[in-house]
Amino acid sequence: MYEKEKAKKQILLRISPKLWAELAAWAEDDYRSINGQIEFLLSECVRKRKSRAQKEAVMQEKFISGEITPEEYHTWLKNRKLSEK
Repeated sequence: MYEKEKAKKQILLRISPKLWAELAAWAEDDYRSINGQIEFLLSECVRKRKSRAQKEAVMQEKFISGEITPEEYHTWLKNRKLSEK
């Protein structure tokens, strides 16, 4: 049973021909298969999301504990939102 849990999951993904072509070119540049490229990109997005969530938790804790002022916290939030666009 452990082997089945460890095995990669299969998904059906529908994407436009234009996006497929762009991913194929990018994958070729990085010497990956298209599937490998998509998995790499998804892994990077998840890693970055976790990192942002950890930073946000640290800033919230600093705000709650009084290490930073409300103005500093709100400035950080505003800058974070701007950098995500």
